[in-house]
Amino acid sequence: MTASLGKDGLTFRTQSATDEENTLQTESAESNNALVAPLKRKLQSRHLQMIAIGGIIGPGLLVGSGNALSKGGPAGCLISFGLVGIIVFFVMQSLGEMATAIPVSGSFTEYAERFVDDSLAFGLGWAYWYLWVTILANEYNAISLVIGFWTDAVPQWAWIIIFWFLFLGLSNLGVLAYGEMEFWLSLIKVLALIAFFILAICISTGGVGPHAIGFKYWHDPGAFADSINGVAKTFVVAGTLYAGTEMVGITAGESSDPQKAVPTAIRQVFWRILIFYIGTMFFIGILLPYNDKRLLGASSNAANSPLTIALQDAGILPAAHLINALIVISVISAGNSSLYVASRTLLFMARNRKAPRIIGRTNSAGVPWVALIFSNMFTCIVFLTLSSSAGKIYSALITLSGVATFIVWAFISLAHIRFRQAIAAQGDDPAKLPFRATLYPYGTYFALAANIFLIFFQGYTAFLNPFSVDDFVINYILLPVFVLFVVGYKIWNKTKIVKLEEMDIWTGRREVVDYGEGTKPKTWRSRVKNVIVG
Repeated sequence: MTASLGKDGLTFRTQSATDEENTLQTESAESNNALVAPLKRKLQSRHLQMIAIGGIIGPGLLVGSGNALSKGGPAGCLISFGLVGIIVFFVMQSLGEMATAIPVSGSFTEYAERFVDDSLAFGLGWAYWYLWVTILANEYNAISLVIGFWTDAVPQWAWIIIFWFLFLGLSNLGVLAYGEMEFWLSLIKVLALIAFFILAICISTGGVGPHAIGFKYWHDPGAFADSINGVAKTFVVAGTLYAGTEMVGITAGESSDPQKAVPTAIRQVFWRILIFYIGTMFFIGILLPYNDKRLLGASSNAANSPLTIALQDAGILPAAHLINALIVISVISAGNSSLYVASRTLLFMARNRKAPRIIGRTNSAGVPWVALIFSNMFTCIVFLTLSSSAGKIYSALITLSGVATFIVWAFISLAHIRFRQAIAAQGDDPAKLPFRATLYPYGTYFALAANIFLIFFQGYTAFLNPFSVDDFVINYILLPVFVLFVVGYKIWNKTKIVKLEEMDIWTGRREVVDYGEGTKPKTWRSRVKNVIVG
């Protein structure tokens, strides 16, 4: 017996034993082909939850938060991170609804193809891949500098090469090894941040350190570094640091039970944002003035981490080494996650003729090894940091990742709107979805509009007197490039916007089917059109 989704929900039809055997033989043959072999569904609920938590606690938060504080001030940071946090919440609600119903490793790139236009999936997939490649390059740079805090016996370029091979080796161990490692590394990061919050409260109240601080830095030098201009500058920083929350959508395709694991992880997003991001920005805004020169260092090492500075000022001498170790752990965790997401995005692109087909190969463990090597090769842009003349180019490439994040979030919201419209057009009932987005449609439309606004608003300071050509190019160059990718692919392949009535909204769905009272429920394995997951 097999199951299918009709207009009235889940329906059943009988299939002969011969047909079933032929189908399984076909699937087995496909699994043995490295170009179409499915990924392994081994991630458990605890893995997805910790990946969702750990994916947003990286070197950006531990070090980059100081950059945000210097640009926006304590109140400016809370405003920008709070607003972007609300946007992320609704984006994750949209993604969670689709990823729970249709858990495929192509995630929102595949949703864009099926629910909007194939050309949009092409542009979105490459933009998202670029986002994670640049983030990974920045993490190689960060860990080489952080290790250099302890010893300068090994040159920076050598540390980059060492960790380049280390990350590549770890990523080829398989998804279960990745999930298990990320679980424990994320747990360490969470516990360390909680410990910092407790120490921050003690320092602020005077229990630790020379004297009580309270909110004196909110009055002198003030709550805002540069009024509304400072808030605008921190939006792109917030976007870059929040990148990774949507990782749950990618990992859903390799989850053993997405209908249980994904909603659990999604529901926790709000509290993760509130506790870790808003909490971190709140406490460093209390403990440090935004005009502290130590926050403005050009290098991303432990000495520039606001957490380290605050603990050192309080007289906690081992602080630098503790925070340094925490940053090393966070970079290893974040680096593995970055390479994981970049490779899975590229795998989907290759298997759907949006990237060279050879990149879609997987090994016997279900690891897309070609996509991993290809993605890791492009992170070699990090060596630009070793040249003072090329450093500005590298900095610009990293800044663009924040804009790419807003573009990705905007089209996740658009894909969700089209998904719901198709459900209505094809006569299905959204109430039967295993997970439904909170406050739909208002939250989804808000997230779409807010992300479009931020794409343009985040760089408006380039237009202030005097006009900055460099800032204008850095903040907006990705937009015409993205449009060129989408339009070029559309013209070349003559793609069309998918009609709601013809939209493929259920391919890839995993459903548990009850075969009758007294019978153990069995899993219905959907016949996936584009074989991404098994």
